[in-house]
Amino acid sequence: MLLTRTFTASLFAMSLAFAAPLSAKGLQDEIQINNGLLAVGIADEIRNRCDSISARTFTALGFLNSLKRGARSKGYSNDEINRYTKSKTEKAKMRKRGQAYLAQNGASTSDAASMCRLGRAEIKKRSQIGVLLRAR
Repeated sequence: MLLTRTFTASLFAMSLAFAAPLSAKGLQDEIQINNGLLAVGIADEIRNRCDSISARTFTALGFLNSLKRGARSKGYSNDEINRYTKSKTEKAKMRKRGQAYLAQNGASTSDAASMCRLGRAEIKKRSQIGVLLRAR
């Protein structure tokens, strides 16, 4: 249980660490990275709201590491990545995108059943969100 909490805390910290951009041109313009971060955030919301779905913690950590490697391979420094992840403005934008995705898919964080339905659908589709989740 402690191990799961530790990995969950690490997953959450890493997902926040990617959720905000640097300047007018920067990480916020990296579509693949931002879509990946969005998928991690949505998967995290689903597993937090739905008791019958859990995170594939190691898969998620590996995916987050691949996003960070991808940012570094595009020339972003660790400092730039860290600044990006701490931007409250960009985190708010990512939350708004996540809420829009949930709404488009008939789910709401205030309705656990809708989050479970979305989670099961994402798992069935094997979408990026779905591969980060496991039905119990």
